[in-house]
Amino acid sequence: MTMELDCIFCKIVNKKIPASILFENDTVLAFRDIEQKAPEHILVIPKAHVPSIMDQSLARDTGIWDAVLDAIQTIAKDLNLDTNGFRVVNNMGLHGGQTVDHLHFHVLGGRQMNWPPG
Repeated sequence: MTMELDCIFCKIVNKKIPASILFENDTVLAFRDIEQKAPEHILVIPKAHVPSIMDQSLARDTGIWDAVLDAIQTIAKDLNLDTNGFRVVNNMGLHGGQTVDHLHFHVLGGRQMNWPPG
């Protein structure tokens, strides 16, 4: 599993920075975003340092996609977001709004989401 020493998400994975962890397995970690944009705002990240959704290490056989999807489904059910719905967002690159260069998915719920998002 690759890690980047200066990556805040890698530090959370390695328990160097505290986080409110909701889900963890061998491949992914999910925790509450410290800058909540909805009543429920959770980040789901691979434990391996993958810079973005465009990274070639995301080959289908890595298991990351399945692990991320399983984590999102588990969290949605645990927080009762599956009843009324929720949003999953991935920001890629500068124009996409990515602020941490570690692949992550925002799970947002607990209120009506607007469209377009921004």
